[in-house]
Amino acid sequence: MARISLDPRRSLFLRATEWYSRRTYGKVLDPVRALGHHPGVLRADLRFELAVGRWKKLDTDLKALAVMASAASIGCSWCMDFGHWENRQRGMDARKVREVPRWRESDAYTPLERDVMEFAEAMTANPPEIDDDLAARLLAELGEAAFVELTAMVAVENLRSRMNTALGLTSQGFKDHCEIPARGRTEAPAAAGETAGG
Repeated sequence: MARISLDPRRSLFLRATEWYSRRTYGKVLDPVRALGHHPGVLRADLRFELAVGRWKKLDTDLKALAVMASAASIGCSWCMDFGHWENRQRGMDARKVREVPRWRESDAYTPLERDVMEFAEAMTANPPEIDDDLAARLLAELGEAAFVELTAMVAVENLRSRMNTALGLTSQGFKDHCEIPARGRTEAPAAAGETAGG
C-alpha cells in the first residue's frame, strides 16, 4: 500500500498529465499521482523522462534488460509490472521479459545480454561493485556512447525504483493487461498464471 495518498490537489497541470497518462497507458500511473503532491517535482520528472526517451545509442532490448534487472535488484514491483507491460507492448520476446528476475538460471539470454544485466545489478548494489573486466567487455561490444547510455539508464532506473519503493508504490496491474496484437508469428503458450501475451 502506498505510503502517500494517491489523491493530490487536482491542478490544471495534474489534470493534463492524468489525461496524457490515460491516453497513453490506459490509466493514470501511480507515480504521477504520488508526485502530483509536489508539482515542481512532477514537472521536473516529466521533463527528465522526455529527455531520457530521446537517448538512442543503446539497443532498445539491452536498455530494457538493464532497466528491469536494476528494478528487480531493488525489488520495485511497480517498475517490474510496468516494464513487463511496456516491453511486451513493443514486441520484446516474452520469455526474456518474464525471466529477468532469474536471468542467471535462464538460457534465454545471449552473452551480451547477460553482461548487461550483470552490470545493471553490480551498479545497483550499494556500494556499486563494478568489475573492470565486465566493463571492458561491454565497452568493446557496445562502444563508448552506448556504454555511457547503459550506465545512465541504470542510474535513472535506480532513481525511479528507489523513489517508487520508498513511496510504497506496488504493481498497478499492467502485466495483466498486456495483450499484444498478432504480428504474424506464434509464441509458446503462456505460462500458468500468466495471461496470453502478458
